[in-house]
Amino acid sequence: GFKETAFLYAMSSAALTHSLARACSAGRMERCTCDDSPDLENRKAWQWGVCGDNLKYSTKFLKKFLGQKRIGKDLRAKVDIHNTNVGIKAVKNGLKTTCKCHGVSGSCAVRTCWKQLSPFHEIGRLLKLRYDDAVKVFSTSNDAVGHSELAGPQRHSQSPKHPTSPRSTDLVYVEDSPSFCRPSKYSLGTAGRTCSREGNCDSMCCGRGYNTQSQLVTFSCHCQVQWCCYVECQQCMQEEVVYSCKQ
Repeated sequence: GFKETAFLYAMSSAALTHSLARACSAGRMERCTCDDSPDLENRKAWQWGVCGDNLKYSTKFLKKFLGQKRIGKDLRAKVDIHNTNVGIKAVKNGLKTTCKCHGVSGSCAVRTCWKQLSPFHEIGRLLKLRYDDAVKVFSTSNDAVGHSELAGPQRHSQSPKHPTSPRSTDLVYVEDSPSFCRPSKYSLGTAGRTCSREGNCDSMCCGRGYNTQSQLVTFSCHCQVQWCCYVECQQCMQEEVVYSCKQ
């Protein structure tokens, strides 16, 4: 129930939703094609070679695939489903309308519009921000509807006596994360992990520092296509510097 688990659920559902929607519009799926929203001119989209990402189908498929109709009663199940929906919502929020003009000399006599998803790295960046601001929750009874709901700490604008429900865009978790720096039942630790000196060695190594080692690496080089039909390469060697976390 850690915030890292919340991020994993959201990223997984977002990735599957995004990939499936793109696969539909690319014609790689048998059961779906372009987005069939009523406000899109799909016949013209096909005519001009553009096709909307089918988010409607991918979202429906994913929720059925994950069995969300069988919502669990325990807190952890509710948390997992909530975080899964955060990932789906992040993909939905990145859906935008893209248009293309057709006409003589660049005029916009005919305009074709279709739905297009944002690049996945933008969705990943958004979910990383959600991870940084994840909300710790507990279960509370809602007498009005007769079942339990997720509740978190009150926000500044709310009454301090009453907990508030997390927003649909919040990642939620139930347990504080352990330290992943040292070996435990949750982690192998980071000793010996390779890292990027300019990028993440300081955080990856948890302040213990890192070792620097030079090694020779063999790779294929000077490759040429031979008739017919294979690629012939030479083997080259180069020195590479590797950084790894200290014990």
